[in-house]
Amino acid sequence: MRVGFSLPVFGSAAAEPGAVARYARAAEQAGAASLWVGDRLLSPVAPTVSYPGYETMPDEFAVAQDPFVVLAVAAAVTETVTLGSSTINAPQYQPTNLARQLTSIDVASNGRLLAGLGIGWSPEEYGAVGVPMAERGKRLDDTLDLLDAWWTQDKVSHEGIGYTVPESHVGLKPVRKPPVYLAAFGERAQRRVAERADGWLPVWSVPEQFPADVVTGAVAKLRAAAENAGRDPEALGVALRVNVDPGTTVDAIAESVAKVSSVLEPDHLFVDLTYLTSSVNEHIDLTGTLLELIAKG
Repeated sequence: MRVGFSLPVFGSAAAEPGAVARYARAAEQAGAASLWVGDRLLSPVAPTVSYPGYETMPDEFAVAQDPFVVLAVAAAVTETVTLGSSTINAPQYQPTNLARQLTSIDVASNGRLLAGLGIGWSPEEYGAVGVPMAERGKRLDDTLDLLDAWWTQDKVSHEGIGYTVPESHVGLKPVRKPPVYLAAFGERAQRRVAERADGWLPVWSVPEQFPADVVTGAVAKLRAAAENAGRDPEALGVALRVNVDPGTTVDAIAESVAKVSSVLEPDHLFVDLTYLTSSVNEHIDLTGTLLELIAKG
């Protein structure tokens, strides 16, 4: 089982100077297979849409690092771990800048980037970047078109939504075309995964909030749709985020991870430590403990 962990992007651990580099080094040395970032621009005091399970927003989101900077730092201090995002809210970024950032991170990491993208759900965040939230789906499609051109063509031209790329030399290419995994729960979004993505970004919760067959059934449905679209269904990957409630024991986390992995068999799985630790030392200690418990089975 290849188990990864969230980097200290949110909360008090993220505010510690040098936290990302220190944790990334330690996690790789402890045996983590992957390291992951999330993406939160704002933590509104009175959000139009609250975070699932909260009346407003988690306290941890009041401190949020830039996901691209965090990935770049982690790339610089590690050698082998996959560096992923689950997820970056792609429509909130100007597409050509996003393409350059992702390419640069892949080059810096020697081809270890997994680009996990989504459309987000916060009206306040969309308002803060001046992007109409109603356009987020078609803007993600446009971004996927641009990324494909940016990563595969020496000369790139593109007519995007609100921007134009004249025919231009784009000489910086990723070490290998980064796999693009998409977060998707609605019908249109899941169709996009089946037709365009390299993988899906589902979520599992500890304590469990739904049976494992909800996730396995969704994967089977996505792979069937991919096959209907003329794609290899088995090539559609799964990167499972494991969200853990505050106060959950390490034994409960390890047991749940083993359970869901045995039935889902994801190609990537990572435990989000955001709500379990308040310092980088705790982040490091919990990572080592979980890896030991999971290895013991």
